Amino acid sequence: MNNQPNNPLHGIKLETIVTDLVDHFGWPVLADNININCFKSDPSIKSSLKFLRKTQWARDEVENLYISTFLQTEDLQSTSPWGKV
Repeated sequence: MNNQPNNPLHGIKLETIVTDLVDHFGWPVLADNININCFKSDPSIKSSLKFLRKTQWARDEVENLYISTFLQTEDLQSTSPWGKV
């Protein structure tokens, strides 16, 4: 069975996740809060995807940010995903 009820990212492509985060926050904010060079130095979707597919800890941070930004209830979205106001 291919159903994943406990995986909020099931069916969402990594490219969609990165694109939505860039559209929402912009590269500078992502780079300030997730310390990876592909967000800091000449950032692009393509370079980010390549790095995130190989580096699980970075992918986990990006996916967690996506979940906290776009997939939680409206009450929880009012708080910053980085614990800052």
